[in-house]
Amino acid sequence: MERFRGRALRSEMLDFMRAQRFAVQASASRAGGVQSAMVGIAVTERFEIVFDSIDSTRKVGNLSAKPMIAFVIGGWDSPEEVTLQYEGLVDRPSGAELERLKALYFANFPEGRARSAWPGIVYLRARPTWIRYSVLGGTPHTIVELDAEGIASLG
Repeated sequence: MERFRGRALRSEMLDFMRAQRFAVQASASRAGGVQSAMVGIAVTERFEIVFDSIDSTRKVGNLSAKPMIAFVIGGWDSPEEVTLQYEGLVDRPSGAELERLKALYFANFPEGRARSAWPGIVYLRARPTWIRYSVLGGTPHTIVELDAEGIASLG
């Protein structure tokens, strides 16, 4: 558990998240239905997740009505069995903030520049409220769970 302290934990989690280009996201509709999809992601220094979508998709409709999201990142190709579960709140940034986030997203997905001209394209940002980082392939298994205060304390 010693390796999971302060800046070392922050760095390890960010490195892991940024090494993953895709995540499974989940949202819920007002009526209580659920939806999930694989999305391409970019991750900021503050653990924000940025992704694009079309405004007519179920995920965008769900997130517009109920801005709560969950992600599962990793776990399918790591011999160390590393996963990160993430819950957060979603918004649609605008202005300079949107441009900053799009630049980060386009660095991960250069083809996203061409998609930016598509009708109805939107950019969504998730801000974390809870993260569970699990390294299950080693002995002992390591699981670190952080609420919003714990995430903020990472710096």
